[in-house]
Amino acid sequence: MTSTPSFLVSKGSKTVRLTPLTSLTPEQTELLETIVGPGGEEPPPPFLVWARNMELAHWVENLGRYCRNESRFPQRLRELSVLIAGRHFDSQSAWNAHIRQAVAEGIPAECLERLARGEDPQFKAEDERVFHAFAHEMLYDHFVSDETYAQALALFGEEGVLDLIGCIGSFSMSAMMLNIFQVPLRPHLPRPFADVDGFRKVTGGEA
Repeated sequence: MTSTPSFLVSKGSKTVRLTPLTSLTPEQTELLETIVGPGGEEPPPPFLVWARNMELAHWVENLGRYCRNESRFPQRLRELSVLIAGRHFDSQSAWNAHIRQAVAEGIPAECLERLARGEDPQFKAEDERVFHAFAHEMLYDHFVSDETYAQALALFGEEGVLDLIGCIGSFSMSAMMLNIFQVPLRPHLPRPFADVDGFRKVTGGEA
């Protein structure tokens, strides 16, 4: 076992439903270094959960890294896919981790505010509109209409449509994991969804 990295005892690494990691195995350290590089930088919160199951963690990280950094979409749409999945699964941690980057990449803040409220985002850019429509139908209806499929195919091609499905699937899995293990919101960030308080649904925006 290795010595205890400083981030393992930081409040940002705690979860409600997992006992704290007090050290990392060489295998866990190797995976961490593929994510953030050597030097002990604090990893993204999902790592500290997936690390409990290293057989799964390697595959999850390979898929996640592809979706985050290597898919056929510009970073703007990659960030949007995280937010779509995060909003669908009520993962405030996932939303807060990516909202600023999504805006910095060019997703209109007012559209994301509507998405956070569960409304039609009213994207003006065609690729954003079609990307969201495809993901929304897939998540909520479990099917995608011929019209939406044709629009996505024309914009992204068959390989891009598969990337879209893969990105939404990968980030949905992460959003569900963050909620199930109750990975806490960072204390300085806002509560983004009026209908969610911590890890429970509320009505009327009440806490």
